[in-house]
Amino acid sequence: MYADLAAAALVTSECQNGVVGVGSALPALADTARTSVLPNGARLCVAARAAGVPVIHCTAGRRPDDRGSNRNARLFNAMLKSPVRLDLGTPETDVVAEFDVQPSDFVLSRIHGLNPMAGTDLDPVLRNLGARTLVVIGVSVNVAITNLVMDAVNLGYQVVVPRDAVAGWPAEYADQVIDNTLSLLAEIVTTDDVIREWSASPRSAG
Repeated sequence: MYADLAAAALVTSECQNGVVGVGSALPALADTARTSVLPNGARLCVAARAAGVPVIHCTAGRRPDDRGSNRNARLFNAMLKSPVRLDLGTPETDVVAEFDVQPSDFVLSRIHGLNPMAGTDLDPVLRNLGARTLVVIGVSVNVAITNLVMDAVNLGYQVVVPRDAVAGWPAEYADQVIDNTLSLLAEIVTTDDVIREWSASPRSAG
């Protein structure tokens, strides 16, 4: 593996109840994530903490009055019509229980945009923690994961994507995006690859 996982942070994208949980606003995506992102993401969270690697959970939500959130794409308008709301401060925006959020973790939320990086606290928090490599997991490969990888690369980070800890819909399309787009920008690995590296080279927590 060429990326420096000793100087990494684990970044989870939209691994929250209202997106990948049982009561998801996107049930097809949640079904796919339940067999990949949730079990493998949970393993990565445990391994990262054990290795002293920061764990940062990035969630998406909105105000109850929807002010300040995007309406300039079909995706945003579809989410507004969903009976499952992602209101800030509700269980739908909580990180899934499988990831067992710990006091050492960071939870960053946003009410706008397509990914956790643009116009949020994520970049400065990562730099303050000394992270040079991002291990990106979560959903969706369709939009947020791909946008996050591109933004991270543009900002100078190395990016690692465990393909068995991200998901998109349909699954075959997500595989195509990983193989033909993300593989040009990030190192594509497995959950076991990352855990093996962290087990071999733990660092002090930032």
